[in-house]
Amino acid sequence: MLSRYYTVKGYGEHEIVIEKSRFISYVSRAVTEEEAQEFIQSIKKKHWNATHNCSAYLIGEHDQIQKANDDGEPSGTAGVPMLEVLKKRQLKDTVVVVTRYFGGIKLGAGGLIRAYSKSTSEGINHTGVVERRLMRLLKTNVDYTLLGKVENELRSSSYTLKDIHYLENVTFDTYAEEGETEAFKEWMIELTNGRCTITEGDMLYIERPTHSD
Repeated sequence: MLSRYYTVKGYGEHEIVIEKSRFISYVSRAVTEEEAQEFIQSIKKKHWNATHNCSAYLIGEHDQIQKANDDGEPSGTAGVPMLEVLKKRQLKDTVVVVTRYFGGIKLGAGGLIRAYSKSTSEGINHTGVVERRLMRLLKTNVDYTLLGKVENELRSSSYTLKDIHYLENVTFDTYAEEGETEAFKEWMIELTNGRCTITEGDMLYIERPTHSD
């Protein structure tokens, strides 16, 4: 599993007009090729009367699945430029469809490449990008006398405090990146003078918004 990677926040759509042609970008997350194809087909069904519904997707930890479709535009002027935007932005598990309604003015090969690239990029910006980090859940059990001290230190630390359970003792649920688990344990043992019990929970991805363009 990757320690971290970028993907789109979820579903989004955005429209721009270039030389009277409407370019509507549709963006979504897709973790399988089947999901990507279903999304593309749903947009094609929605815009059955559009001049073109061009698409691209990039799926897999190591970008194993890459597809681009010009849907009738001159070869290499739509799908591939869209795919290149996904690669440049280092996005994974992402599918994009750009629907075009022809406005009567031909753009030429260069103009089409720029138009589809711009539509894809702006669609991604409008949707939003997140960084997914692989984290380990760590449960720290302490006596109530340490509640204030541990909570304050956790909230001002680089670790992510998920929850606090107030039972016989206090248990703090904290997320730490997989490579930081031992450092967290050492820090917590020192902070509590050894008066804590730490158990490891599941590993999972935590999403954080990013403004990466």
